[in-house]
Amino acid sequence: MPLDPETRRQLSTRMEYYRDLGIYDLYRRAVEIPPAVEEYQAANSEIVPTTMSKKIASLDLPIFSTDPSSDAGRLAAIDIENRPVALDAIRGVIGECTRCKLHKQGRKQIVFGVGNPNAELMFVGEAPGADEDQQGEPFVGRAGQLLNNMITAMGLKREDVYIANVIKCRPPGNRTPERDECETCSPFLMRQIDVVQPKVIVALGAVAAKNLLGLNDSMANLRGRFYDFRGTRLAVTYHPAFLLRDPRQKKEAWKDLQMVMKAMGLPMPKSRQE
Repeated sequence: MPLDPETRRQLSTRMEYYRDLGIYDLYRRAVEIPPAVEEYQAANSEIVPTTMSKKIASLDLPIFSTDPSSDAGRLAAIDIENRPVALDAIRGVIGECTRCKLHKQGRKQIVFGVGNPNAELMFVGEAPGADEDQQGEPFVGRAGQLLNNMITAMGLKREDVYIANVIKCRPPGNRTPERDECETCSPFLMRQIDVVQPKVIVALGAVAAKNLLGLNDSMANLRGRFYDFRGTRLAVTYHPAFLLRDPRQKKEAWKDLQMVMKAMGLPMPKSRQE
């Protein structure tokens, strides 16, 4: 019996979660694997990440094996109940990182993430810039100042939210991160999201949106709605650096943030209601 689209999407999420952790080898328990799982593995269809539904979560999925000394094993073993400790543990797994070529291309340090480990709102950008690489904290340059203003306009403070990037090293010349670099960093970002468990994630810019959602589409089509993503909702808006280049789009970005505020039950600031 063919899988319906929703079931396929939900099953894809579970498979993508393990792939994010670098887990590919698996073995069967002495039980029958559901036909849906076998069909998915045979079809090897394109991954479109969405939230895991109760229907798929209840499937008797195969046990995935992993080496506890590998990145995947160490990330999977992290207890996410104590969020500050768990985030420190993820940072420890990353270490000084020589997993991709960026460590040879002028990066000064890892830019892990910053903010409230219990944040209900998480922002994910593209990559560290020169200021971020110097200070070791995401969004501290001009784009960071604008992001701070956006957060303030929502009635929040920077220390209320959690901020991270798709990749954790500055690409040379602030170029767009390459696919292999994003894939290398993906398991660490996914685990950060799993630990923080925000109510809403805001993807800042096309690079962040496309890497998180696995969708190759225009910003016009990506914006204006929520996506189910790893147990939470994800919205897309413009990157603050883009807004600095084209301030005319600030009004559109504010619409995106209003949508997020409504979903989170945040009061609309009076100065913004006119």
